[in-house]
Amino acid sequence: MLGNLSGSEILILMLIVLLVFGANRLPEAGRAVGKGLREFKRALSDAENSIHRLPSEDAEPPRDAKPKRLVE
Repeated sequence: MLGNLSGSEILILMLIVLLVFGANRLPEAGRAVGKGLREFKRALSDAENSIHRLPSEDAEPPRDAKPKRLVE
């Protein structure tokens, strides 16, 4: 995400964040951002797992598309 920013640009961003949040609220803001990122990654992982999950072996086998006719 910050891979294409130079050192001076990152320093300027850090100063802006410090001015916006203040020194006292900066740790609180960092915790909130970290918590949000963890929740996002967990939700993304859960979604990927549910997509790639194989059907359970207890599931009922598929039925025939054309049912057999009963002879009386």
